[in-house]
Amino acid sequence: MAQSVWGYDSDNGPERWHENYPMAKGDKQSPIEINSKDVQHDSSLSSWHASYDPGAAKTILNNGRTCRVVFDDTFDRSVLRGGPLTGAYRLRQLHLHWGSADDHGSEHVVDGVRYAAELHMVHWNPKHGNFAGALKQPDGVAVVGIFLKVGNTPKPEMKRILEEIENIKTKGKEAPFQHFDPSILFPKSRDYWTYHGSFTTPPCEECITWILLREPIEISSDQMAKLRSLSKNDENEPVSPLVDNWRPPQPLKGRIVRASFK
Repeated sequence: MAQSVWGYDSDNGPERWHENYPMAKGDKQSPIEINSKDVQHDSSLSSWHASYDPGAAKTILNNGRTCRVVFDDTFDRSVLRGGPLTGAYRLRQLHLHWGSADDHGSEHVVDGVRYAAELHMVHWNPKHGNFAGALKQPDGVAVVGIFLKVGNTPKPEMKRILEEIENIKTKGKEAPFQHFDPSILFPKSRDYWTYHGSFTTPPCEECITWILLREPIEISSDQMAKLRSLSKNDENEPVSPLVDNWRPPQPLKGRIVRASFK
């Protein structure tokens, strides 16, 4: 398996990532399965706050593995603070993981429940100088994870992202994506679980403080289908639907998951 071609198929998928990316077999890998009975309520966990500048949104792209929205992170214009974090973390990008059907697709699993999709908002700690530097530090990155479950009401908040899908149908396509406030994607409840883990894609660096929101947001079946209409191939290749771009849960290896709620 060549370095550049990791993916989600049987020949280059999660079971084989460790061949080129040994960290994928590390002790603090993500995602994980959250079992309510093993979670520790921590009353010292404060609430988290995001102050995002809608003007920081730049582009949306299909990189063949996910749909990603990129933000300007050259200064503290869109930041996340509070909760388990010390200091302000800058928003860099958000992306999604989803399944081939509505009954699976999320990376984290809660008490055996798999959601249709999972949204990751990736922030980094500017005290480490730049994003590459942050990847090498245990407190380098903070990711807010939001579950998407299929319901009857389309989520107006997801509409902006999904409208652009027509413009980024194939791998390598990028489109301008301006004036977007990603905080509209947060559920009403701020309750969260937190633990120390990793990126869920190679090289799977173990630098992430996860803030996983308990309450899912709703998306309609039609909206989910729209995500699945993306192709993981270039435009001159046959359409190959971009689906099941999720990594299965990894061993907890003694880590403690804390909850901000009882």
